[in-house]
Amino acid sequence: MQSVVSVDVVTLRFWGEDQGIRLGVAPRGHPPFAGELALPGVLLGRGERLVAAAHRALVTKLGAPEPAIAAIGQLVTFDEPSRDPRGPTLSIAMWAVLGPHDSPAQWVSFDSVPPLAFDHNAIVGTARTLLTGLLWKDPAFTRALLGHRFPATRAVELATSVHGTRPDPANLNRTLASVPGLNRTGERRRVKATGRPAAVWAFDDDQPSQPLHTRGTVSPDRD
Repeated sequence: MQSVVSVDVVTLRFWGEDQGIRLGVAPRGHPPFAGELALPGVLLGRGERLVAAAHRALVTKLGAPEPAIAAIGQLVTFDEPSRDPRGPTLSIAMWAVLGPHDSPAQWVSFDSVPPLAFDHNAIVGTARTLLTGLLWKDPAFTRALLGHRFPATRAVELATSVHGTRPDPANLNRTLASVPGLNRTGERRRVKATGRPAAVWAFDDDQPSQPLHTRGTVSPDRD
C-alpha cells in the first residue's frame, strides 16, 4: 500500500491575556479516533503546497479565520508506519501562530497537553524542542508571537513557557539584542500595578511577517 501524506499543525497563540504560550487542539469529527482531541490536520491534496494544507487545517479543524493566521512554517516529518490505523501515513508537522480571534479550539500549555489521537503527543514533544531552537533565531516566528512592539516582561513569559525555565534577565536582553530587526526603544511600559516599568522592544517595519517558505495555494478539504 502506498503511503499518503498528512499535514499536522502545531498551532500556537500568545495573546495579551496569556501568561504563556498555548497550543490549539480540537475533537476529531470522524473516525479514526472520532471525538478524541487532536492537532488540526488534513491529508495533503494532489498538487497542494504544505502551507496551503496547513491553512486548510487551521480553518476547517480549528475554526480559525484566515486573517488570524499570522505565520506558518515547517518542522519535521514523522514516518512511523503504524502511526495511522488506516494504513501507512507520513505526517509532515508544521507550526503556525494565530492572532486573537473567537475559536472553538481548546488551548492548553505545553506542560498540560492531554492525550491526543494518533502520535500527536509525540509530535508536540518533538515540536517543543524544535520551536525552542526557533525562538529568537527566526524573526518571523518570534514576531508572530510577540507582535511588532512588546515589553520585555512578555519576552520573559514567552521564553519561560517554551523553554520550561525562567531566563536570566541579562542573558535575555543580550538575546533580544541579537535578533535581526529587533531594537530596544527608549520607551518603558508598566505591565502590572506593582513593579518597575519594563523596557519596550520593537521590530523594524520592513521585517517580513511570514517566513519565506510559507507560500501555497488553497485546495478543497480532505482528511
